[in-house]
Amino acid sequence: MVESFVLNTGAIMPSVGLGTWQIEPEAVCNAIYAAVKSGYRHIDSAVAYRNQKEVGLALKKLFEDGVVKREDLFITSKLWSGNHAPEDVEDDISSALEDLQLDYIDLYLIHGPIRIKKGTMLIPENLIPTDIPATWRAMEKLYESGKARAIGVSNFSCKKVEDLLAIARVTPAVNQVECHPVWQQAKLRKLCLSTGIHLSAYSPLGSPGSPGYCGPSVLSNPIVIYIAEKLQKTPAQVALRWGLQMGQSVLPKSADETRIKENFDIFDWSIPEDFMAKFSGIKQARLLKIEFAVQPQSGYNSLEDLWDGEVEKENGRAECEDHSDFLRCFL
Repeated sequence: MVESFVLNTGAIMPSVGLGTWQIEPEAVCNAIYAAVKSGYRHIDSAVAYRNQKEVGLALKKLFEDGVVKREDLFITSKLWSGNHAPEDVEDDISSALEDLQLDYIDLYLIHGPIRIKKGTMLIPENLIPTDIPATWRAMEKLYESGKARAIGVSNFSCKKVEDLLAIARVTPAVNQVECHPVWQQAKLRKLCLSTGIHLSAYSPLGSPGSPGYCGPSVLSNPIVIYIAEKLQKTPAQVALRWGLQMGQSVLPKSADETRIKENFDIFDWSIPEDFMAKFSGIKQARLLKIEFAVQPQSGYNSLEDLWDGEVEKENGRAECEDHSDFLRCFL
C-alpha cells in the first residue's frame, strides 16, 4: 500500500502530502480542508510560501470540527533563508508555530543551501554565503527541545548531504528535493537510502507552468502517457505512483478538489515491474535550476557549484526566465 514511511527518528511520515506552494492564501484553507477530508494526513508548508498563517487557520478549523486530531497529522515547515544565523533559528520556528497555531512541527527543514541577509527580500543582491554547520547545530537544538519532532534539509545535493553528515550529531531525517520521472535523482536516492535519510519529492508532477521551471514536461512524456493509457490512470497518477514505488514520499500541490482527490487515489493499484523498467528510458533534466543563486556574493559561481555537478546540461547552460514571483516565494 505504501501509505507511509518510517523516518530515522521512528516517526511515521504519510507518503502523500499536500504541497502548498503557489496556492493563494484565500484558497489554501479550502484546499487543505478538502485534502484532509479526502484522506491526506501530511501537509507541506513554509513561511516562504506566503500562506502559512492561512494553513494554520485551516488546521485550527479541522481540529475544531473534529475532522482529525493534531496527532493524526504530519506537518512540515521550513527555515526562512534570512534566518540561517544560529541565533535566529529558534525565533524562526517559534514564528512558524505561531502561524500554524501548533505546539510542535513534525518536520522542520533548512529550505535550501541558499542564504540572504537577515530582514531582506530574496533577491540576488541580498545573497550571502551559507554556514550550514552552524545552522545545523541550531536545528539540532530544535530537535532536542521537541519543537521539531524531526529535522532535515531541502535542495541538498549528494556532496552537501555528505558534508552535513560529516559534522552532524543528528542525522537529517529527510532531504526534500525536486524528483519525478524526468529528474529521478538516482545518485541522491542511493546515498540517502544508504545513510538513513528519507527522500521526499516536491514537484513530483514537474510543476508545469510554475515560475522558475523550464524543460521537458513530465505529464506529456510519451512513456508516462503510454503507461497511463495501459493502466487506465492519469499521467499524474502514474508519476505519483512511480515515486511511491521508488521509495519516496510525494508532495503534489493543487487547489482543485477533483485533482486533490485524484492525486490521492494511488494506493490500491501498482505499476507492474515491466512498466517500471521503462522509466529508465526517460532522458533526465533538472527543471528547477535556481539560477538566480549563482552570484559571486552567494559563494556559487556556476550551476555546477550550486548543485555540485548534479545538473543536466544540454547545448550549454539552459537559461530560464527571470521570475520575480519565484524569487519571492520559493526559498
